[in-house]
Amino acid sequence: MKKRFFILTLIIFFTGCSVDPQNNDLLPDIPVNESINLELPQYINLQVPGGWAYTSGGIKGIIIYNVNGTEFKAFDRACPSNDCSTPMTFNGSTKLKCSCDDSEYSILDGSSQTNGNTFYAREYLTTRISSSTLRISNF
Repeated sequence: MKKRFFILTLIIFFTGCSVDPQNNDLLPDIPVNESINLELPQYINLQVPGGWAYTSGGIKGIIIYNVNGTEFKAFDRACPSNDCSTPMTFNGSTKLKCSCDDSEYSILDGSSQTNGNTFYAREYLTTRISSSTLRISNF
């Protein structure tokens, strides 16, 4: 009987402790549906791996990052762990930074790079519509 109870407790513990990065923040849910023309001058850097650009939309704007030439990442610039009035910035390498508390987040998956911080940067879905159009949405 004790063995069954122990196994049941372990199952409940491990299935109930997963972290959902999409909902692990303090940010309000708002609809996002942006189309980006990669041929416009403000998005020209997105045509190469490692290129990035800011755009409007989301809560405090969105940063778009070209991972490898075919895969793109998009994150809201709102700090996920506090109500910071300043949008997050990107260091041009690997991290988003919130100036209010100096917390940092990975540009590749939104995970916190700051010890003790369990929040993720709010990531949006990116879909390549055509060779020159990228759609950013949260649905």
